Amino acid sequence: MTDEPSDDAPSARDGRERSERVREVLAVVVLSVTAILTAWCGFEASKWGGMMSIEFSQASAARIAAADAASTARDNQAVDLSIYELWVQARATGDTAFAEYVEARFTPEFAVAFEDWQAGGESPRSPFAEPSYVPEGRAEAEEASDRADALFAKALESNQRGDDYALLTVLFALVLFFVAVSERTRMHWSGWFLLGLGIVVAAAGVVILVTFPILV
Repeated sequence: MTDEPSDDAPSARDGRERSERVREVLAVVVLSVTAILTAWCGFEASKWGGMMSIEFSQASAARIAAADAASTARDNQAVDLSIYELWVQARATGDTAFAEYVEARFTPEFAVAFEDWQAGGESPRSPFAEPSYVPEGRAEAEEASDRADALFAKALESNQRGDDYALLTVLFALVLFFVAVSERTRMHWSGWFLLGLGIVVAAAGVVILVTFPILV
């Protein structure tokens, strides 16, 4: 009496081969998608880096404009101060006609503060301390300075976003490593383990990616 050959061994081999084919196809899909995501992250990192450079340049230009406007304001204030000194001297000597002559030559900005100063009983000590005194160039300087601060903050934000995308490329590179190694291992279980680990890391990267802003 002879033993009949068992069908279990061929069935097991067929199942293992099917499992390997499924793993290979899945690995190719994961590699392809991850490669596309890696390229996208590199593109976005480059775009945000360019935006950062533009915003830093704009912030520098705004700083220069603020400095120019502040210099203009100081010059105008110096002119107002010189004219006010003449008025003080005329008043001290009782020369009313000259005092009125000087008053007629006040700049519009100083004239407003001067009127407020006299309306308040000449307190504080000079019209320059009045809130209404805003020499020409001061408002422009403050506006340019605020714009420079805002652009600088945006540049730092763009830099951080570029760094975030760059770090994500590292994460996707790790996925490529796991999947590639899973294709080279000879152990069935370790291949599936590395592929599964790569899929988990890729899924985490995709979840993080969808939270990032896009710059096209």
